[in-house]
Amino acid sequence: MALLYSAPLRYSPPLPFPKIHSPPLTHSLFEDPSSSAACNPLSSSNISSANCKHRRRCVSKLVSASGARLAASELPSSAPAPANLRILIAGGGIGGLVLALAAKRKGFDVLVFERDISAIRGEGQYRGPIQIQSNALAALEAIDMDVAEEVMKAGCITGDRINGLVDGISGNWYVKFDTFTPAAERGLPVTRVISRMTLQQILARAVGDDIILNYSNVIDFVDNGDKVTVTLENGQQFEGDLLVGADGIWSKVRKILFGPKDASYSGYTCYTGNADFVPPDIETVGYRVFLGHKQYFVSSDVGAGKMQWYAFHNEPPSGTDVPNGKKERLLKIFEGWCDNVIDLLHATNEEAILRRDIYDRIPIMGWGKGRVTLLGDSVHAMQPNMGQGGCMAIEDCYQLAIELEKSWRHSVETGAPMDIMSALKRYESERRVRVAIIYGMARMAAIMASTYKPYLGVGLGPLSFLTKFRIPHPGRVGGRFFIKFAMPLMLNWVVGGNSSNLSGRALSCRLTDKANDQLKRWFEDDDAMERAMGGEWFLFPTSTENDNASKPIHLAKDVARPLIIGTRTADEQGVSVVINSPQVDEQHVRISCKDNVFFLTDLRSQDGTWITDNELRRYRVRPNFPVRIHPSHIIELGNNKTVMFRVKVLKTLPDTNTNGEQPILQAV
Repeated sequence: MALLYSAPLRYSPPLPFPKIHSPPLTHSLFEDPSSSAACNPLSSSNISSANCKHRRRCVSKLVSASGARLAASELPSSAPAPANLRILIAGGGIGGLVLALAAKRKGFDVLVFERDISAIRGEGQYRGPIQIQSNALAALEAIDMDVAEEVMKAGCITGDRINGLVDGISGNWYVKFDTFTPAAERGLPVTRVISRMTLQQILARAVGDDIILNYSNVIDFVDNGDKVTVTLENGQQFEGDLLVGADGIWSKVRKILFGPKDASYSGYTCYTGNADFVPPDIETVGYRVFLGHKQYFVSSDVGAGKMQWYAFHNEPPSGTDVPNGKKERLLKIFEGWCDNVIDLLHATNEEAILRRDIYDRIPIMGWGKGRVTLLGDSVHAMQPNMGQGGCMAIEDCYQLAIELEKSWRHSVETGAPMDIMSALKRYESERRVRVAIIYGMARMAAIMASTYKPYLGVGLGPLSFLTKFRIPHPGRVGGRFFIKFAMPLMLNWVVGGNSSNLSGRALSCRLTDKANDQLKRWFEDDDAMERAMGGEWFLFPTSTENDNASKPIHLAKDVARPLIIGTRTADEQGVSVVINSPQVDEQHVRISCKDNVFFLTDLRSQDGTWITDNELRRYRVRPNFPVRIHPSHIIELGNNKTVMFRVKVLKTLPDTNTNGEQPILQAV
């Protein structure tokens, strides 16, 4: 057994456990030193929560075998209270802090060792917000209702809108997900996203700075049978009743327990960024996964006028980019994709883009040995495609605290020593199957997202010419059928499958967790979603060969003021745009609005009007016949492609560069 713990420790008496501080600080560990109070980047989202009756557990009380609550001083003399449990936690990330909070609320002594909290905050700044789904929010409510309320108030709700998969090229919906109904039916909070920094600040304040030992890197430990002694990088040693490794995918605790073993590379590198950008469909869409062949893209509303995105690309690990070259590379990788992707990349600053390779760890049967166990990424790191990595860690924390409390109660009631190792085994047993299934789902989601092929011929090399026939790929058709029926079952189990095991939490929904009345209709009708879209409609020039068509044209949502494009001012009522071109007639086209959508009519032009739709199908518009136009459509006046416009819907008109080029546009 000694081989598992590397070199023997040099003996020195363990330091006292309680309340050890890091070097003096002028502010809270998780407070931004640039402000007098902890900063909440998402506070402007102003998402309120209904007042909820707080159901915090009184940790100074015990429960007898009959269920009556007894004060610790009222225990019968035959059942003396056991010595207070001391829990050592390696890692001050989200998992470590939630476990510390859960243990503290149970009345246990806790000490969290964190190598550098400022580094965690810095990483959170660049990695952006984290999704906390209904199952994790419910577990957090069961742990501490006050903290859960604060997290949900600071977060941005995404589960009350449409979420799902779309085609990366066309932007058309493939499958829509309903994450609202599974939560509402079970009385669970609706999914939110929250800044990692904000979440860690909330958790750290609740845990207390006296419990978090900063600049403390755990490099070794010894399980003595009745105690665990950890050794820090500076030589200090601390003793506790058990050790929990919550130190992430590259966990040192795991390495000491089970020996060195490489994590599994997913085959994908991931670029991520945050942008000050509000899409026009922000009221109807929470997040989208844009599917492609060997690459995919994820975007999500994170509140406060910001969007978070992830771009996955199949390539070997440890790749590097030229200085200030990430954004340029991404625009090349996703060239030709829909405007939702390209616009978001254009709106992101180069310095806000971070790159990292995606790894995971195949779940193992045993999560620990003796008085040492693992939780979160240290034992079951999973790919981010299900948004459940942090959620599983929070569920782990709840279950571990519950099992430790059970053993403590049994010890109080029987007078026997507390059986910590049995509690850890029960914890592992309760979590093992659920975690393994969700890990597998995350891997399957990655495979599906990156092997998606819209048309026959995609990825077939010499046979790629088949794509021009637009024959739907069999995998696309079969996959859509499978997902349509399987996804509701999967979401029900993932989002609500653990809710029945949560004690200390009433099944109730918040008044603020209310979806739009049109949500059901949006699931069934893409046209209804487009009509509900906010923002202003524009025609953006996509050809530089005609100086008269070099500025965006605004389309007014006024039935009485249609837009007339031609070589002279129109006689009829409306807005005239004059374009001098041999391909443009005196009165070429009319664009009018009805019911919040736009129609184009060719006014019997000599050279015709052409439209290229989202599926890249090009067709000529019939004269005097109104045709519906959609965002991202290409409109050509004439047939030589000298006067071309792209239909776009924007919340605000983008600024132009000094050379007059529109940064928000992508080439046709």
